[in-house]
Amino acid sequence: MGVQDRREHKGGGWTIGDRCFLQVWISMVFSASTLLAPPLAALLTVAALWLLKPVAARLNLLDHPRGRKDHDFPTPVTGGLAMAAGSLTVAVGMQAGQPWIAFTVAALLLVAVGLLDDIFDVRWWWRILVQVIAALLMVQWGGVRIEQLGQLVGMTGTGLGLLAVPFTVFATVGIINAVNMIDGIDGLAGALVLAALVMLAAAGMYAGNGLLADRALILAGAVAGFLAWNMRHPWRKRAKVFMGNAGSAFLGLAIAWISFQLTQNPGHPVSPVLALWLLPVPVMDCLVLIARRTREGRSPFDAGRDHIHHFMIDAGITPGWVTFWLTSFSLLCGFLIGLGMRANIPNLALLVAFLGLCIWWYWLTARRERAIGWFRHLRLRALLVADDAVR
Repeated sequence: MGVQDRREHKGGGWTIGDRCFLQVWISMVFSASTLLAPPLAALLTVAALWLLKPVAARLNLLDHPRGRKDHDFPTPVTGGLAMAAGSLTVAVGMQAGQPWIAFTVAALLLVAVGLLDDIFDVRWWWRILVQVIAALLMVQWGGVRIEQLGQLVGMTGTGLGLLAVPFTVFATVGIINAVNMIDGIDGLAGALVLAALVMLAAAGMYAGNGLLADRALILAGAVAGFLAWNMRHPWRKRAKVFMGNAGSAFLGLAIAWISFQLTQNPGHPVSPVLALWLLPVPVMDCLVLIARRTREGRSPFDAGRDHIHHFMIDAGITPGWVTFWLTSFSLLCGFLIGLGMRANIPNLALLVAFLGLCIWWYWLTARRERAIGWFRHLRLRALLVADDAVR
């Protein structure tokens, strides 16, 4: 750059060198804020949970021990509100296009109705109706929808056409309820969603969709802050707070929104089949339960001890280890499917593999004693391996 280029304009003002320095400084600040956003979301969530603790008792935002519930004392169900507050507050400073605004409004609607459900036990069909409205907000206002299923047959994408909107609504409601159904023991739903968000962020970074990856990490930070109060560990035998229906609805919508944004963006294409394998346990568990309960003439929303974590608990596996093994399985699935996609394994083969996993799970759990026996066998094998390692 010459002397003439660096001199100030007549009348004073910014030089070209000043502008370049300012651009670099802004870029550095933005990069730093991007790195700090997830831990900030975690800290805000932790702070919100602490502030909401006295409010929970006053508003009866408590899960009381009764029936199948094994906690000993009334436990606050403010996790969903805290995670929404922590993540959405941090995301305010980021670029906010119409899809994000629509997501925020839909999320706040679900959290509000979820809190009412946690207090008054709203009928399941009202919850489904609100979930459909939230999905339609995301589709019609935010423009986020599933328009193609990737190259499932042949070399061209499988477009949905007029079925795009109903399919997106169905998938969104399905994911929300899958997260809700898997929320049966301390730490499990949060850990599985955290793993999915981290893998979605990694997929977004790999595809060049940095903004979406940043938002996934902010949500992951909020979930991590919640898990600090919800996970069991040697110094805490029980969760101090639950996410409640507000939390499972919020996290389900977040997973749906990020997955659809990631897999339906022509500028950063990612196969839609990947989304199934990033949340394999809740989706598989939900699909099999709906199929079995419908076949038996029962409502899919009936309570029961036929979820995957129930079989593992009855096999003698502690809640902490259930969370560890199922989260590890999810991470392993995501890693292997990522490698498979890089190796150009056809999307149809990956979809068939997921359906095969669901069919196997349906067969295994058709007889309760068979499922419990299988998990008991795995537990004994793990104990033997650990014993051999110690020796």
